[in-house]
Amino acid sequence: MTATDAYVRVCALGDLAEDTPHRVEVDGVPVSVVRTAGDVFAINDICSHANVSLSEGEVEDCQIECWLHGSSFDLRTGKPSGLPATRPVPVYPVKIVGDDVLVSVTQES
Repeated sequence: MTATDAYVRVCALGDLAEDTPHRVEVDGVPVSVVRTAGDVFAINDICSHANVSLSEGEVEDCQIECWLHGSSFDLRTGKPSGLPATRPVPVYPVKIVGDDVLVSVTQES
């Protein structure tokens, strides 16, 4: 997918199972899209501690856990909740238009 506009359609809302990360790529940026707590979030898919996909981790209480070392990141802010990660990961704005999920990687929220 490439962004000709700030927001790019990444999937249908119906494609997102509750609390199950969905990995997409937008302009070469790996993004994990998560539907949880009645909302949809987009967070960079690469853990800031280790170069692994966050989409392979578990989602609970609006956090996504890195499967390798157990750091969790807040889906709203990207901030880690504990060690070993100390740096946040980028989060991206999401728009829902009808059944389309749109993400902008040109701006971080």
